[in-house]
Amino acid sequence: MTPFGEKLRELRQARNVSQKEMAKAIGVSAAYLSALEHGRRGQPTWDKLQRIIQYFNIIWDEAEELQRLALISQPRVTIDTGGLSPSVTELANLLSMRIADVDSDTAKMFIAKLKSLPDRRKR
Repeated sequence: MTPFGEKLRELRQARNVSQKEMAKAIGVSAAYLSALEHGRRGQPTWDKLQRIIQYFNIIWDEAEELQRLALISQPRVTIDTGGLSPSVTELANLLSMRIADVDSDTAKMFIAKLKSLPDRRKR
């Protein structure tokens, strides 16, 4: 499950709406909605995301949060470490090989550490 899929399911269940009902209302198949929730589909298109936001009638901060979650919910990720240090390449490769072994608490620790790093990307 992706962060977006988890939030989508939360919103849907909080309003006691089935996948079939929601899918019909936003013009997608129930199978697509299920795949979004379970992380078998990546980010929804901008149009589909807007339909979801409108369906739940969410605004401002909650809508921005849903958009942010969609951006970080790609279930298949490629990391280009070309030009970076050997240790960074090793980290990326180890993470790809061992990601299934990482529990939720460890993932949260990694996330917190990575978010605390200064942004050094060239602009």
